[in-house]
Parts: sequence; structure tokens; C-alpha cells
Amino acid sequence: MKKALTIVIGFVHDFAAGCWAATVLGVYWLSAQSVPLEIGSIMFGLKKQLFYAGIGSIVLVFTMGAGRSFTYVSNVYGPDAERVRRKMLIMKHIALIVIFGSGTYWQYSMVFD
Repeated sequence: MKKALTIVIGFVHDFAAGCWAATVLGVYWLSAQSVPLEIGSIMFGLKKQLFYAGIGSIVLVFTMGAGRSFTYVSNVYGPDAERVRRKMLIMKHIALIVIFGSGTYWQYSMVFD
């Protein structure tokens, strides 16, 4: 059961990250369109829904990431490789927090500014 849970958590974590990226690109694409004034409110509503779907995706990424820490099998490759893996994970998470933060801010500015 724990192996299946590990796979599902990892899948949802990765899928939610991809969904977040898709919402950012969707808002960007919609913002680049020139639309008649009559459908401006519809376009705003669509961009707003994508923005909030992106926020939901981030919540899923963080939640499933926390779940991964409880289901991950450590020391698979030995203590030396585990130290390197942990350092790489820290660097990856710092980079991803910057990417998620700046991408979400960019998305927010395209929707609400």
C-alpha cells in the first residue's frame, strides 16, 4: 500500500506542477490577445479562473511534496549519494520557489493590473 501511495503522491505532485505552468501560459496567451471591448469581462473572468486554478495547483504541489517526504525511501544509494541528493533537493526547491513565486506574480500582474 505504501508503494502505491508513493507513486500516486509523486504523480499528483508532478501533474499539479505541470498544471500550474499551463495556467501561467494560458493567462499569458489570453493577455496577448486583442479582444473587442464587449468580451473584455469574459476574458477577465477566464484569466481570473486560470489564476485561481494556478493557486490551487501550487497548494497541491506543496501538499503532495510534503507527503512525498513521508513516503520517500531514504538511503537507497548509500549515505554518500544520499547527502548529495539532499543538497540537490534543497537547491532544486530554492529554485522552484523562486520560479513559482515570480511566475505567480507575473500571472497576477497580467490578470489584475
